[in-house]
Amino acid sequence: MTIIAAADGSALGNPGPAGWAWYIDDSRWRCGGWKRGTNNQGELTAVLDLLRQTAHSDEPLHVLCDSQYVINSITKWMAGWKRKGWKKADGKPVLNVEVMKALDAEMQGRNVTFEWVKGHAGHDMNEKADQLANGAAKAHAAKKTPDSGPGFPGATGVGAGEDPAAPPAAGQGTGASTRATTTRSTTTRATTTTTTAPPQPAPADEPDLFSFDGPASGSTSDSTAGPDDIDRVVELERSLLTGAVRRDRKQLKALLDPAWSHVCARGEVWSLQDRLAAADEEARTAADKAARTAAGPDSGGHGDRTMELIESRAVGSDSILLVWREHSEGPAVLRSSVWVRSGTTWRQTFQQGTREA
Repeated sequence: MTIIAAADGSALGNPGPAGWAWYIDDSRWRCGGWKRGTNNQGELTAVLDLLRQTAHSDEPLHVLCDSQYVINSITKWMAGWKRKGWKKADGKPVLNVEVMKALDAEMQGRNVTFEWVKGHAGHDMNEKADQLANGAAKAHAAKKTPDSGPGFPGATGVGAGEDPAAPPAAGQGTGASTRATTTRSTTTRATTTTTTAPPQPAPADEPDLFSFDGPASGSTSDSTAGPDDIDRVVELERSLLTGAVRRDRKQLKALLDPAWSHVCARGEVWSLQDRLAAADEEARTAADKAARTAAGPDSGGHGDRTMELIESRAVGSDSILLVWREHSEGPAVLRSSVWVRSGTTWRQTFQQGTREA
């Protein structure tokens, strides 16, 4: 019987407090994270940990993933990277190379298929994995350790490591991997197309999706922003709704464009400096409340708002429009926001809110 699992990652600020998770059912799931990591590292580590946790089983594994870059990295580009000495088509080193090498090792001899699912679209297993990954990121933002989950009892070669860029080898952590080395065909699948042949070498012009983790170079994309870009921006928008990010000047400055402006539901126009001043006030209010109630440090959950996505689409090579509904303690607010890419970084440059009647 095939094991079906959803894998996901999350990062508040990207980079920032990060989490990863995979979910099969309520008795088989795992999550973890770091005090600082990227969404890419979370996505990759979720798949790596899932592969290690299921290494003892001869059953096929079917992975549901909302990140096309993770699927393409494993099924399309990895062979080319290996052939070139773990370098990309432009000759630059592959980022997170230790994670990629670990994934490559765990895929050997495995019968694994991948299926892309749209994130934040109501897919039950994907939503569960997303909630676990986001919860792990919030726990690390509050300097707490998330509940790692039951996983597979007795599974070996597990664990993500303390450094998101360098997970431990399969023989480290809770024990050495005992998976048999009998050769089995490795199967890969993207969306609903199944391929039984080994992954093909990466094309010379494979998208440089790993550049999201690297420093800004000032260059822009020549093509329209794709589904992976939209998923990334939606995740960043959600992070802006958390109390931990809304009260953090450093994270806000990383997520908001210097020319950012906001037309709020009351009709006021805010600049970036107005937003940062509001963040300082929110932080002071939260600290005062914690002191009055003798509570510990705020976990980031208090004051969080939820996002109901209505529309998300690219409006150019380096710009994405989101239309969504914000739910909080008061009336719902319809919002639209524009995100722009500068080099390798996505930032919100404009937002408008209209209170629903």
